[in-house]
Amino acid sequence: MQQPVQKKIAFLFCLLAVLDVVGIAANIETLHFIVKPLLIPALWLLLYFTKSAVPGKNLLLAGLLFSWLGDVFLLFEYKHALFFIFGLVSFLTTHIFYIVYFLRIRSDKPALLKKQPVLIALVLAYGITLVWQLYPHLGDLKLPVMVYAAIICSMLLCSLNIFLKVNKKSATFYLLGAAAFVVSDSLLAINKFYAQHPADQPFAYAGVFIMLTYCAAQFFIVIGYTYQDKS
Repeated sequence: MQQPVQKKIAFLFCLLAVLDVVGIAANIETLHFIVKPLLIPALWLLLYFTKSAVPGKNLLLAGLLFSWLGDVFLLFEYKHALFFIFGLVSFLTTHIFYIVYFLRIRSDKPALLKKQPVLIALVLAYGITLVWQLYPHLGDLKLPVMVYAAIICSMLLCSLNIFLKVNKKSATFYLLGAAAFVVSDSLLAINKFYAQHPADQPFAYAGVFIMLTYCAAQFFIVIGYTYQDKS
């Protein structure tokens, strides 16, 4: 695919993301229901048509597919609690694909976590603190949420580990994407479980911030791949 076409797809994704955020902020449910399922397919096409010698693209494509399933399941969360579980499992699978992708990156350059092991402690401390705060509110979802938190923190650690193994632009985008995913999922968990009353939200415009960080996460990871084989 030619670069101008890639830019058009990227622009389409950004436009869809803005429309979705507007739909959430203005409480236009129809707009949200129409636009949200289109976000990941746009990124999937951007990645699919990216010509690159870097192996592992199919892992990222598979991760995006499960992200799309997660998006769709969460749209119907209001109908039955099982849809949230299906969404959780879908995004858990996405993170596993991303972890495998990061682990498969090979280079003679040093791993950042070996040089800076304190980063492991910081990420683990964040994950443990988040689960500790949410734990009394999780009900029957204690174990699934704990597993999910472990996987998402592992994905962040894997993106940190390869930071010195790829070029600077790619490394930065991968790390930004992984970090934004952690922020998005943390906000989602806080918004869903931490409220004292079911009708309350712990912070204003929670849905807007969750979607902004989610869209940024997926976009940055895809863009990271497009830059990986460029010097």
